[in-house]
Amino acid sequence: MLQMKLCGDLILREKCAPVTEITPEVLDIMDEMVGMMRDQNGVGLAAPQVGQLKRFLVMMDPDTETVFKMINPKIITRSADVCTMEEGCLSVLGPDDLPVYANVTRPASVDVEWTDENGKSLAAKMSGLPARIVQHETDHLDGVLFIDYLSPVRREMVMRKVRKHK
Repeated sequence: MLQMKLCGDLILREKCAPVTEITPEVLDIMDEMVGMMRDQNGVGLAAPQVGQLKRFLVMMDPDTETVFKMINPKIITRSADVCTMEEGCLSVLGPDDLPVYANVTRPASVDVEWTDENGKSLAAKMSGLPARIVQHETDHLDGVLFIDYLSPVRREMVMRKVRKHK
């Protein structure tokens, strides 16, 4: 059974290694991650959040409820136009055991390539929430958290709430 890693766990700051072989273990972990994501009302979950230092993630398009299982995802291009939206993270919890949210500015759309669970190479242009989710989750694969995009003052406000969680 996988366990959610929380803000402060150093594994969340590690850069993940590429997946070189799609094994039954990787597929089982991804299936369990989809369940965890849904149980916690999340829209994405990256491998390091469950203690796996490999480049894979699961995410859901909230509008269509389509689930993507992405192995070695790579953002190829990012739009020049940006948008600011509220973001939270299942690994960044406040004293109420719920994610802490903050406004984050990111590119409005991205082109992303990945391998699916069947070994097929896929690519898509994502905009809106799916673009935001895939950027947030691929950041996790590089040891980056959404709080890293905040001003020092805003980050400290979020971290005060996170420290109350512990």
